[in-house]
Amino acid sequence: MAHYTLTVPVKFEVDGVEKTAYRRVGAVFERTKNGTDETFLAIQLDFPVGATELVAFPPSKKIPDRD
Repeated sequence: MAHYTLTVPVKFEVDGVEKTAYRRVGAVFERTKNGTDETFLAIQLDFPVGATELVAFPPSKKIPDRD
């Protein structure tokens, strides 16, 4: 089962240089519909999120999965 880490990009400045950090807010799972084998994505949030942009990445080897 494929899954991605769902993040929110957060922009900030360090010494006048704009940078972006990505904070984990959940996970995206690839699922298959019973009967039709149609693939869809299921999004599970760690907590309620008020964001205008979400970004999904493959899971990191550094951080253990929190499925």
